[in-house]
Amino acid sequence: MAESTGSTGSTESKAAEPSIAAGNAAVRARFPFEDRQDFEDADRGFVATAGDTVVRDGNGGVWEPDAYGFLDEDCPETANPSLWRQSRLAARHGLYEVTEGVYQVRGFDLSNMTLVEGDRGVLVIDPLISAETAAAALALYRRHRGDRPVTAVLYTHSHIDHFGGVRGVISEEDVAGGVPVIAPERFLEHAVSENVYAGPAMARRAAYMYGAALPKGKRGQVGAGLGQTTSTGSAGLIPPTLDVTRTGQSETVDGIRMVFHLTPGTEAPAELNVHLPDRAALCMAENATHNLHNLLTLRGAQVRNPHVWAHYLTEAVALFADSVDVVFASHHWPVRGRERVLAFLTEQRDLYAYLHDQTLRMLNQGLTPLEIAETIEMPPALERAWHTHGYYGSVSHNVKVVYQHYLGWFDGNPAHLWEHPPVEAAKRYVDFMGGPEHVLRRARDSFAAGDFRWVAQVVNHVVFADPGNTEARHLQADALEQLGYGSENGTWRNFYLTGALELRKGPVGTPTATGSPDLLAALTLDQLLDALAIRVDGPRCWDVDLAVRFSRPGADPVDLRLRNGVLVHTTGATPEAAEPDAEISLSESDLRAVLLGAADLADLVARGRARIAGDAGRFTELLGYLTDPDPGFAVVTP
Repeated sequence: MAESTGSTGSTESKAAEPSIAAGNAAVRARFPFEDRQDFEDADRGFVATAGDTVVRDGNGGVWEPDAYGFLDEDCPETANPSLWRQSRLAARHGLYEVTEGVYQVRGFDLSNMTLVEGDRGVLVIDPLISAETAAAALALYRRHRGDRPVTAVLYTHSHIDHFGGVRGVISEEDVAGGVPVIAPERFLEHAVSENVYAGPAMARRAAYMYGAALPKGKRGQVGAGLGQTTSTGSAGLIPPTLDVTRTGQSETVDGIRMVFHLTPGTEAPAELNVHLPDRAALCMAENATHNLHNLLTLRGAQVRNPHVWAHYLTEAVALFADSVDVVFASHHWPVRGRERVLAFLTEQRDLYAYLHDQTLRMLNQGLTPLEIAETIEMPPALERAWHTHGYYGSVSHNVKVVYQHYLGWFDGNPAHLWEHPPVEAAKRYVDFMGGPEHVLRRARDSFAAGDFRWVAQVVNHVVFADPGNTEARHLQADALEQLGYGSENGTWRNFYLTGALELRKGPVGTPTATGSPDLLAALTLDQLLDALAIRVDGPRCWDVDLAVRFSRPGADPVDLRLRNGVLVHTTGATPEAAEPDAEISLSESDLRAVLLGAADLADLVARGRARIAGDAGRFTELLGYLTDPDPGFAVVTP
């Protein structure tokens, strides 16, 4: 093995340093790579894949599974062998038979699309992210199983990789013609709010999380653990027509009998499992997959409670395990045989319960999040099971989330109550440490010694103190790259390598947007006005006090008041309602169009579709205080 050459300052990717290569070799020696059960399970039932696997839209390719062909080669020193193994499994693509009458298309997006055959047609469970990939998956199914109509759609939960491609399998005309769209209660609320309120920030961080800008290859993106990456086609939403409101609720559609198990607050705020009793099959949505999942995804989301998650897994075992011969999910591959199904579900349950209970035990002994993450050890029996490994979530960041759930961001040390923000702290750190040249000299020594975590932590201060310091940027990039090479977690690897890419070559951008027309159209008026309020530039309008009233036919008026930098809306008469500066009369559909920027109020007035009483300029003034989100904000630099 070659000796360390240290950081060279090149803008190109580097080889693995000796300590990283040795660490990856140790992983291979530590775990049972000779165990081929997962490969047998993943390959079982394979029917065929598409002749041309590139899925395209009008602008080019949105999905290309064969780009991961390099995974057939031996794992290089620049990748963790455990992650490489997981990516090999997740990269398999095609149509698979799960059990009689139940099929999955895998490897056509981050998630799987499941198809359950009925009397006349087929039930589609979780139609992927993009209409293009969902249509390609349905076409593959029909090529081998006949041109069956879609007779129902089921969304298992409120994340976009489980509903965004719905327009690739049905249309609103199909729904109007009687095709039901089934979802857990409060699905629409959570699907919309997550993707709109904090959508731009989530999309920016998702670009890091899934490695969208990285080349696919041995020194680049090899997968995301849960699946390979996200498609980049057209995401949409057709609202549910049938809500699942209780566990035990049973529905029969096209002869397909379904028994539902509601699991709110597990992997998503609105989620369900579905039992297919006539097939002895159980769909676990995203509650039990072949990895440790996120309690807080690195792109950002609401915190998930592992205690609740474990509870619902226990409940699923009690309800279904003695009548299920195969369990499958909307990611990865099925598990077959009742004994193996029981072991899989209980080990997944024990995984989340252990993280929850041990984190609480340690925080009650005074350990901080960082200390818990460094201290906790997983039970050997769980660690030996491949499906408990942290390919998507990680033990390290999940235990910090448990701490956050119970105690919040503050670790109790008053020195951390009022720290300087990153740039000001960085300038002071670098000054205390003797200046950037001294810091970088010492950091290069740490790099040569293989202490890449420390290099990344220290040199980050130099980059934030002086983002134009090319030597610091290159050394930081080299350290992040080595950390990525050693990571078993696919999303950690992608974050590290994307950070290195931006430091070396500049911003990589954000390829996906979350505010699709369907998602915006699904906003309630309250949600739409809330989304408007979070765009107000508060300091610019501290001293402003203005009120606008919207009058709608057949409905209570809506009052907007901007005061103290806060935009508040109320409906109907309230004690705080002020005399409006302007009253605008229009239909609710036109109001929504104006608020979304899809219609111009002056044009509506000119066409007789709106009337304004009072000072029309006040509404224009209000709009002037709104800001647009930045889809490409800096992450690894100030």
